[in-house]
Amino acid sequence: MTTRKVVLIHSSDLHVDDGYTARLWEGDGNRPLRAVLKTADRLKAQIVLLTGDTFEHNRLPEQLLEETYSILSEAKCQIILLPGNHDPLTEDSVWYRGKLSEPKNVHVIGLGNRGLISLPGLEMQVWGRAHLDYEDMSPLMNPAVRKARWHVVVAHGHYEAKPRLDTQLRPSWLISSAEIAASRADYLALGHWNTPKRVGGMGVKAFYSGSPDLAGTVNHVEFYQEEVRVKKARVDLAN
Repeated sequence: MTTRKVVLIHSSDLHVDDGYTARLWEGDGNRPLRAVLKTADRLKAQIVLLTGDTFEHNRLPEQLLEETYSILSEAKCQIILLPGNHDPLTEDSVWYRGKLSEPKNVHVIGLGNRGLISLPGLEMQVWGRAHLDYEDMSPLMNPAVRKARWHVVVAHGHYEAKPRLDTQLRPSWLISSAEIAASRADYLALGHWNTPKRVGGMGVKAFYSGSPDLAGTVNHVEFYQEEVRVKKARVDLAN
């Protein structure tokens, strides 16, 4: 049994851009990212999970992506990013143009067919399915099997306890309670909703973090001995 505590910060839907987000924060489209990483540093987190829609879209200018690259590479923790429905892993995506996976502390799920990220120093694995295009997909299909002390799963999509698939008009990227249970995750980090919420019943700790600007918080997750504790931590976007 490990006696080391692992601290993880979970956020999503930052929507880094040169448009709406930039106007909201005095021209700084990376402000939500800076704020989340500042919070992680304050809480001495070893890992930050950003579970989709880190970027508003894939057409962002190179200058903004260079700034994002610098922010990520200067962080003191491991950063795992999941491409979402706004920033899918297409050939012309920010993930390729921005060279965002080059820093040693940054891991992009789906890039190079990497669905499973191993962090042996922390006795943890992180698995997820990246959005590869703008079409519908199943975020939790065929989850990985646990091969580490801590098994964390990430997904970007819309939760419905028992989704109906026989209707023409329905949300896309569906996540059901049965799929959450089948993940067998110690923690399931969700993105796509702007407000924080626990979903899926009591078997698996499955949480949306909400976006930092609207929720005003990130999920502060502690892994210690046999316990996983989830609480909210305030995010300061003013500076």
